[in-house]
Formats: sequence, structure tokens, C-alpha cells
Amino acid sequence: MFKLLTSVAAVVTAVTLAVPGVPAGSQAAAATTENRGLISLRTATGNFLSWRLLTTDPAGVAFNVYRNGTKVTATPIAKGTNFTDAGAPVGASYTVRPVTGGAETLADTAAPTVALAAAYQDVPIQIPAGGTTPDGVAYTYSANDASVGDLDGDGSYEIVLKWDPSNAKDNSQAGYTGPVYIDAYKLNGTRLWRLNLGRNIRAGAHYTQFQVFDYDGDGRAEVAMKTADGTIDGGGTVIGSSTADHRNSSGYILTGPEYLTVFNGQTGRAMATANYVPARGTVSSWGDNYGNRVDRFLAGTAYVTGSYPSIIMARGYYTRSVIAAWDFRNGALTRRWTFDSSSSTNGSAWAGQGNHQLSVADVDGDGRDEIMYGAMAVDDNGSGLWTNGQGHGDALHVGDLIPSRAGLEVFKVDESTNKLAAWMADARTGSIIWSNASCGCDNGRGVSADIYAGSPGAESWSSAVSGLHNTSGQNIGRKPSSANFVIWWDGDAQRELLDGTHIDKYGTGSDTRLLTAAGVRSNNGTKATPSLQADILGDWREEVIWPTTGNNALRIYSTTDPTSISRPSLMQDRQYRTAVAWQNTAYNQPPHPSFAIG
Repeated sequence: MFKLLTSVAAVVTAVTLAVPGVPAGSQAAAATTENRGLISLRTATGNFLSWRLLTTDPAGVAFNVYRNGTKVTATPIAKGTNFTDAGAPVGASYTVRPVTGGAETLADTAAPTVALAAAYQDVPIQIPAGGTTPDGVAYTYSANDASVGDLDGDGSYEIVLKWDPSNAKDNSQAGYTGPVYIDAYKLNGTRLWRLNLGRNIRAGAHYTQFQVFDYDGDGRAEVAMKTADGTIDGGGTVIGSSTADHRNSSGYILTGPEYLTVFNGQTGRAMATANYVPARGTVSSWGDNYGNRVDRFLAGTAYVTGSYPSIIMARGYYTRSVIAAWDFRNGALTRRWTFDSSSSTNGSAWAGQGNHQLSVADVDGDGRDEIMYGAMAVDDNGSGLWTNGQGHGDALHVGDLIPSRAGLEVFKVDESTNKLAAWMADARTGSIIWSNASCGCDNGRGVSADIYAGSPGAESWSSAVSGLHNTSGQNIGRKPSSANFVIWWDGDAQRELLDGTHIDKYGTGSDTRLLTAAGVRSNNGTKATPSLQADILGDWREEVIWPTTGNNALRIYSTTDPTSISRPSLMQDRQYRTAVAWQNTAYNQPPHPSFAIG
């Protein structure tokens, strides 16, 4: 049953800070300055070029394309920001020039790019050396989740990569693990730095959630994550004690200090460290006494002030949930507020509502972001916004899923056997719009996205419910072959299915394979997720990054399908950009923008 709680349903620890005014309902652009992102990929007919349209471009802008200094477009390209140079050779050098009012804008010419020999590019990476745990178990390393940020302020994205040891553990599993490493790479494979999180940070999907974003507004992204005694920054400096070992005989780390550290994106050096909030406290207060639920961490980035991004760090979701918002400004970390379900006078209503991931969106149109935390939402000021009591789940999607309705929606699947199997709700109030009845089971996967042009808005489906459901909840036909990621890939406005190492196009009779990636693998076991999915190059369609099978490169695939749709880079939409930041959190989910493309 839906229950809207409009009162402050949590104790909020606040720090008074001056916040500049933000127009109501504004969806400010993300804090990123992008260049044209021009890429040239090889196809069977020649070189396919793709570049960004920017929110700063004037209406009606068109583009000329130059190969080796010679214009190859007969007329400026006005529909879509892509071009196929038929018959052109590998290695040709290209530039694009904007055309406004019939005149080229030379000052905005994109930097030259060289045509690649394939429809992907490899970023060389450097695998860490393996080791042996105290109980004699050897381990090696595999490239895992990644994120992106403009670490050096040049308008291009760099990649931040997490390396997991082969003995990484789920929180429910006892045993030692090797340390986690975090690397930063330029797209040419230059490694900028490496962090060693040390023996006192356990390896596994729920322990290290890292955020890459420009928090202090200097045009260069920082990297933020939980650290501990023995973490070594990119300059070799140890955080806390270099000798402390807080692991118990089961490999869990249930004592010792915990920190939040912001690292310089260019050097990897620690810029600021504070005690991690929420603190561990009494282990059993999180739902068990052996270390499973106490170390379930989530992280995100949100414009809770409306004017600049804050770091979101969270702990717990099965029972107690605590969320803290931090500002990193002028070289210092300051905690803005803390939401704690157990400190609320209505705590029982807020307990156990969290998911294995979070989302961030301005759901009430006031220009400030809320934290979407499963079957509940926390307002931009750290107070409880709503909970509908549907409990914990494994997947949720937040976006303009029903374009005919005002505002945003949230689609979520539920784990509890006595709750709804899946539901669609108003993201501002939590009021359920339509739902699938309880399946009496753990409904572990679910997706909501516009994958079918025959039905307006997003279609929704889940692993334990039959069929594909439209914006009214009606079953309109065959369920897709996967319930994992979705990606804008081909030339239309619908999203495609991304699962494992392939991309499929949904069809009412069957799905059509668009891409089978070679020499790569997916991450995170049965979750079968990429290292990252995001619009980081070329036009508004998305790239997918997988590690190669030998862990010697990250392979970035971009579409080579032409499109006549002109749309600014998705990374310039604030909700999408923050979604890329939280994508690596726990059970990875695909990013959604604040608007509906279809």
C-alpha cells in the first residue's frame, strides 16, 4: 500500500552553506566542458565520422568535413553529426568545422582525428601483479568497472578503472581478498596514476564505489571513494597507518578507521580526507553480526544545491539506510547533511527500502537533485521525501519514462516475496501508477526504456513477469531476450538491448543481433555488465567499454550506423552525467537522461 510521508522522516545533520539561487524547474547542464569528440572508425565502405553537437551551438548549425585539409562534403551536414567518407583510406586525418549562416567558424574547428582501422579503439592498460593472501591463496587481477571524467581539463574524457583480484568476495562470503587498485588512463593508454586501496579495503562489488566528477568547479574532475589505513595515493603517500591490519580471521574488516578521500584527477594524490560517514558503529545494527550488511555501500553525485555537485556516500539498504552529502570546495571536504533511517521518528517506514544501487534526479522540478534510493527518495536537503513501502530490490530506472505525464517516473523490481513484482511510480511522490502483482519470488532483473517504436514512451519488463508492458502497464507482447543494459546504438530514437558482449535490436517476433564484440568479456559474473556504457565520443549515441579477454586493454565500441537525428551530447544533460558517475555502484545499471528522446 502506498504511504506518502511528507514530514522530515530522518534526523538531518546540516552544515549551513551559502547557496546561490537556481531557477525553479531548471535542469542545469552538467559541469563539463566538452570538445567536439570527433572519432573516425572503419566500416566496409570507408571511414565513418561522428562528432558532438554542443548545447552552446546556435540553432541551425551545420558542419563541413575535411580530410587531410581538403573539404569532402559537397554541402554542409545539417541533419545528424556523422558522415561516411566512402572509399577513404585508413589513417586519413579529419577535422570538422561548424557552419553558421553560411560561414565556417574556424575558431571552433575540432582537433584532427586519424581514421582507425576498426570499428573500435583499444586503450592499453597495465595489469597489476598478483599476490598471496595470509592464508596462502594466490590471486591475479582483472579489469572491472570504469568511469570517465575530464581529469586534465582538455575537453576530452579520461578513464578511471577499478582492478579486482580473482578472490574478490560478495559480502556474504568469508575469506581474505587481495587489495583493490584504481588506475587513470588517457585514451592513448598513458597511465596517469595508480591507487592501492590497501589491505583494509575488502574487494567485491559492494565495497568500493568510486565517483569521478569535477566537484570544485576548476574544470578538472576529481576522484572520490572510501579509503582506510594503508591506502596509497597516486604519489605514494599512505593514508592513515601503513602497518595496521584490521582484517579478522574470516577476512572481514569490522574495526579500524574508515575515511572518505578526494584524489586529484591529474596526479592521484590525496587532496582531502575526512572520517567516513556513515560510520560503521555497532556491526549488528545493520542487520547481522558477521559483516555482510554493514559493508553494503552505495555512492553517487548530486546537485543537491542546484548550482554545483556534491558527493553522495551511503551505507546499508536491507535494514538501516544512511546517506551523507559532502561538498568538496576550496580544497576541503564539508558534510552538508546526513539522512539516517534509524534516527527517524518514522524509522520503521524507511528501513529496508534501499536497492543495490541508487539514482539521482531532480524529481520535483526545483533545480536541485533528489536521491532515489529504491522504494524511497531523499530530498535535496536530506529529509525524507517519500517511501511507498515496497522494500528492497535489485534494479530501478528513473527518467521521463511516460512522456505523456508531467515529470519523471521510476520503475523498480522487488526482491521481497510478499511485495509487488514490479511497479511504475511518480518519481516525485512515489505514488504507484501501475504494477505487476506479486510473483511470490525474488524478481531479480528489470528494465524500463523505449525499445519499441510501435508503442509511445518506455516499455518495461522483468525477469519474473511475462510479456512487455507499455506506459499503462498493459502487456503488449513478447518480452525481450535480456533484462540487463539498454543502449542508443542504431540510427533511430529507440534504445537497443545490451547484454554480455553483444547488442540486439528488439523485434516483436525476435531480436536482431547488431553487434557481437570479439576478444572481450563482460564483468560482474551473472550481471554480465560492461566496464562502462556512456556517450563519451562522437554524436549523442552511446559507447560501450569492455575489457579484452587478456586484460591488456579496454576496448571502446562506437556505432557506425548513420543517423539523421541531431541532438547534443547526452553528457551535457545533468541527470545523464550523474548517472554515468553512479553507474559503477554495486549492481550496475544503465544511465537515463532527464528527457525522452523518442
